[in-house]
Amino acid sequence: MDTPGIINTYFEADRRNDADALLDTFAIEAVVEDEGARHQGVAAIREWWVAAKKAAQYVAEPLECTVDGDKALLRAKVSGQFPGSPVTLAYDFAIKGGKIVSLRSDND
Repeated sequence: MDTPGIINTYFEADRRNDADALLDTFAIEAVVEDEGARHQGVAAIREWWVAAKKAAQYVAEPLECTVDGDKALLRAKVSGQFPGSPVTLAYDFAIKGGKIVSLRSDND
């Protein structure tokens, strides 16, 4: 799968439950949009990610990725402690300067 290295690092950190390594993949003022909420800046992203991991105890398994310049669209199978598990989610990444500047996830 042709996935940018920073996105591989994001999913590896997520799989290891390593918040510090995961946050290192984001630009300081990055934006995450998930489940209708917007989280801007690494402090807000940390709060979102820690709460989501605690609530759902999920694991994301990347399935395929399409890259177009500084954009990457990745589909992943997400399994965990939530209704309807597993689901396939679409992750829409924007990358600038080797960091994730935005991430939006939706049901595929």
